[in-house]
Amino acid sequence: MNKIGLLGVIIFAVWAFGSCKPKQSAYRAAYEQAKERESGAPVEEFDEEFSEGFDDGEFSDDEFADDFEVVSKPRTDIESENDLNISTRQERINPYMGENTANLRRYNVVIGSFRNSTNAYSLRDRMQSDGYNAMVAQNELGMLRVIVSSFDGKRDALYSRDAFRSKYYPNFQDAWILERYY
Repeated sequence: MNKIGLLGVIIFAVWAFGSCKPKQSAYRAAYEQAKERESGAPVEEFDEEFSEGFDDGEFSDDEFADDFEVVSKPRTDIESENDLNISTRQERINPYMGENTANLRRYNVVIGSFRNSTNAYSLRDRMQSDGYNAMVAQNELGMLRVIVSSFDGKRDALYSRDAFRSKYYPNFQDAWILERYY
């Protein structure tokens, strides 16, 4: 009787651990969802069978150049007042340990938020080596904000944010505007 029970436990263990193995289809589904979120459009799977009959030289790229518009890059044409209604996060921030107070204005382009000062200073130094007047500011909750540019006007901050996103595309697409209040 003990041998049958032990055999049952072994079979159950093999079945239980064997079913925990990750499936390739689960990874593919997660990958496709991430790509869909990134591009904002559904991702279609590549069908080799369908593509075999096409001749690559049949159409030229010039025929379709006017039909498509790149929408994955940020806009840089902020002209109307509606564009200025883009929400900003308002925080009470102050320059962090030894940063220049004169460089911190009302609207700031934030590219990173950290609790660890080493990470914040590393990103700030990287941006300064790229020619930005980057600085680190701290909010009331102790979060360190890495700011690459600071302006008195919202329009200038939006232009700067979009230019920064374009320059570092696809990185730093989550750069945002922080409105400083006193």
